[in-house]
Amino acid sequence: MQVRAIAKDIGISPRKMRLVTNAVKGLRVNEALAILQYLPNAGATPVRKVVASAAANAENNYSLNADDLYILNIVADDSFRIKRVKPRSHGRAARILRRFCHVTVIVSDDPADAGR
Repeated sequence: MQVRAIAKDIGISPRKMRLVTNAVKGLRVNEALAILQYLPNAGATPVRKVVASAAANAENNYSLNADDLYILNIVADDSFRIKRVKPRSHGRAARILRRFCHVTVIVSDDPADAGR
């Protein structure tokens, strides 16, 4: 059975978040949480919380065993952008984009779900 958890509007750019999500894609949940605990990237903490939330959803809502779960899919999607203007020389302006992202984690206990 597939169970998901979503974290929305995380204040890290999707490109930086994908470095973290690609490191744990396809791993068992226990292994992924151990790896995320010691990753130096800033995106490791929110991703760790989402993976733990997906595992808790599976365990509490669907009575699945947490030791059998693995990460079927984990995606960092683009969210909104805060647009700002920074003054430059000769009366010009430079645009600053502060990017945000959504992280979606799908965990499963059945290896046959990978084909779906």
